[in-house]
Amino acid sequence: MNGLAVDFPHADPHPSPNFGVRRGGLIPDMLVLHYTGMETADSALQWLCTEASQVSAHYLVHEDGRVVQMVAENMRAWHAGKSLWKGASDINSLSIGIEIVNRGHEAGYPDFPAEQIDAVVHLCQNCAERWAIPPERVLAHSDIAPQRKADPGEKFPWRSLFENGVGHFVEPFDGGGGRFFQHGDCGQPIEALQAMLSLYGYGVEINGDYDELTTAVVTAFQRHFRPSRTDGIADVATIETLHRLLKALPEPVENP
Repeated sequence: MNGLAVDFPHADPHPSPNFGVRRGGLIPDMLVLHYTGMETADSALQWLCTEASQVSAHYLVHEDGRVVQMVAENMRAWHAGKSLWKGASDINSLSIGIEIVNRGHEAGYPDFPAEQIDAVVHLCQNCAERWAIPPERVLAHSDIAPQRKADPGEKFPWRSLFENGVGHFVEPFDGGGGRFFQHGDCGQPIEALQAMLSLYGYGVEINGDYDELTTAVVTAFQRHFRPSRTDGIADVATIETLHRLLKALPEPVENP
């Protein structure tokens, strides 16, 4: 691994020992975006490249836009942890992990600099083109692990990525009023909400109970697609934005 050859031509190699073979012959068909959640970029890079940590990612993007590659894209980095998307649980074997330097929610959660986002856009464009990754499979860590993770969070500019051809996004509905659902509610409307979230890809049980998992999934959805309020309450704006996203998904390809 000392001779790591970069896949992204603008990356600097910094090999991590924490990787393995993608299981079952899988190839990456999704990008998972994280923030580092550590005080400095150097401490994050050291952690991702230390064998004792047992974590890694394929890339790290510095605040000034510099990109470091730690694991070859054809290998399985250890970034997703326990996670789920569209029924798949081995997200590490299906994804390319991109860590974005940011201290995170527990340490002030600063804005993402423009230079950094430009670099993330170019990196994602390059990866998506080479691996034919669909826009709707450019995801947040919080999307695939909503009860454990909040990154890259509601400040991450998903709209900017979408405007540059990266990811799936619709204009969030900004209307108010009407009925809303929250933790403790139950019944058929909750089951319908869970079914829509599951159809999009979230790992939520369709049981008709607005439980802790449903609250976490709604919060993750809001962080990504309706970031003006991330309270886990399914208000009209949240539900209508979800409707718009589902309508904007590409039609499934039917077998002849």
